[in-house]
Amino acid sequence: MASATTMAVSFRLPHSPFSPTPSRLTSTSVRLAPFNKANSLKLSSSQTISGFNSVLPHKLSAVTPSPNSPRSLTIVAAKGYKMKTHKASAKRFRVTGRGKIVRRGAGKQHLLYKKNNKRKLRLSKMHPVCKSDYDNVIKALPYLKVNRNAK
Repeated sequence: MASATTMAVSFRLPHSPFSPTPSRLTSTSVRLAPFNKANSLKLSSSQTISGFNSVLPHKLSAVTPSPNSPRSLTIVAAKGYKMKTHKASAKRFRVTGRGKIVRRGAGKQHLLYKKNNKRKLRLSKMHPVCKSDYDNVIKALPYLKVNRNAK
């Protein structure tokens, strides 16, 4: 069931001291897209706007819809919620070119005088995240482009 709605809106603009001609009645026709229930999205919220009060300026004297058009216009918006990135995790994990998650080795922050150079070099390298921790990292970083098959 698809239908298209046409709405005509006419309004009178107030006389401006800068314009040499008096105000005229202007008419505008708006054609709304056909609504197809089978192809429509499942949306979480809708809002009804009546009389276009929030859209048009307050100085307009008359807003008259044509007799065939509906009196209120319903605007339906897809309202999805953004997932938040855990910023501390974003600073600690990176993704390789193949989509694997890597981290830095622990123990390279302080007390470095008693660690030999070989150990410090080993701790500086990036290490792959353990497969059992993948779900926790992906949950903390929802927009990370990870190859989930590379687990």
